[in-house]
Amino acid sequence: MKDILAYADNYTSVTPSMEYAAGMAAALSGHLTAVHVVASPYMMVSPYDAPLLLSRIIDDLRQIKEEACARRSAFESKACLLGARSALWVVAEGEVPEVLSQIGNWHDVLILGRDAESNWGSPQALGGLVLRSHLPCIVTPPSCATARAQCVAIGWNHSPEAIRAIHAALPLLAAAGRIVVLSGKPREQPLKVGWMPEFDLGTYLRGHGLIVEDRELGASDADAGAALLGAAAECRADLLVMGAYGRARFSEWIFGGATRHVLAEAHIPVFLRH
Repeated sequence: MKDILAYADNYTSVTPSMEYAAGMAAALSGHLTAVHVVASPYMMVSPYDAPLLLSRIIDDLRQIKEEACARRSAFESKACLLGARSALWVVAEGEVPEVLSQIGNWHDVLILGRDAESNWGSPQALGGLVLRSHLPCIVTPPSCATARAQCVAIGWNHSPEAIRAIHAALPLLAAAGRIVVLSGKPREQPLKVGWMPEFDLGTYLRGHGLIVEDRELGASDADAGAALLGAAAECRADLLVMGAYGRARFSEWIFGGATRHVLAEAHIPVFLRH
């Protein structure tokens, strides 16, 4: 996990999520790329709008693009001061999910901020980015958080998404001093023809040289999100790893209740993988 991508919705200042991303690059001796996305003018008007309106929108977006590009030196210097070995600031034009998905092709993890002033800071918007970026994602809380996770909590419900999240988070688990598995009710799986090998989490983690603690969560599906956050807080976890699950597969931005609650309420960074 050496190539870290961070989405910078705000280009005028270094937000808590950007500070976290720089700290993670430092902790992993990795490279940080921060990207700001400017909307395409043709996404903001219809063909029937007046040419004068389109011209004004193009001028406004051109100015935003120039201002965002001018932040490169300041951001890269700040990121290095925060400990990043190397950092790059880039500006792109288009739709945010598509840009992140494209740049994500050469990155290992995406940092997203639940920043109050962000246009993408709501649980619903963040959920869409998690699902459409095709990357493991870390969603940071509005306040600054430590990127060096001494204690990592794992939300475990036996789902494929949780397995993928744990696999992707192995570099962070290996660096942690303590790992606590929070085992909840296994998620119901659809009926399938055939048989699949069982995944044993304890055997898998021990095979990677990791020692874990186990803790059972007795919460119902409706209370799973609050129970996860409560247990993570009791463990003094610095990071929560869990699968991102969308119950309505036909609608990418609808998450299950536990994921929605965690995205909205978590006070620690959350590592998600769909």
